[in-house]
Amino acid sequence: MIRVLDASAFFAEVPLSGVLLTTPSVVGELRDIRAKGRLESLLAAGLRVEEPGHTSLLRVEEAAGRTGDAGVLSPADRELLALALEREGTVVTDDFAVQNTARELGIPVQGILQRRARRIRWSFRCPGCGATAPGPGSCPVCGSMRERSH
Repeated sequence: MIRVLDASAFFAEVPLSGVLLTTPSVVGELRDIRAKGRLESLLAAGLRVEEPGHTSLLRVEEAAGRTGDAGVLSPADRELLALALEREGTVVTDDFAVQNTARELGIPVQGILQRRARRIRWSFRCPGCGATAPGPGSCPVCGSMRERSH
């Protein structure tokens, strides 16, 4: 089984097996000495660091736009999802926005220490007039910028 690791996988002392992958951006997020030590151990055990392709990144952007998670996914999150999409891997993460977008893309998710996120479809509410819409942008009723809400 292919597992694509988010930064949270390097902070937890949970056993990981199978083909392990991550991205350069995730490696760049590891600042803690313990997480860097875990990275070194996993690299020695065969962890590979790979960059996803442009096409997969575009698919992630589209899916994040549909779920309403585009505003909260970091570049590392996007790369992680794109790599999992390309390699048909399972995303190992506790990040709810990553889990939500992964489900939209049909990518399996493995939680680490947190419960798995339930599927969320964000809606966007206008703070000016209260109108709701499925996506961000200016309100067609009053012109205010819509905000994300449940």
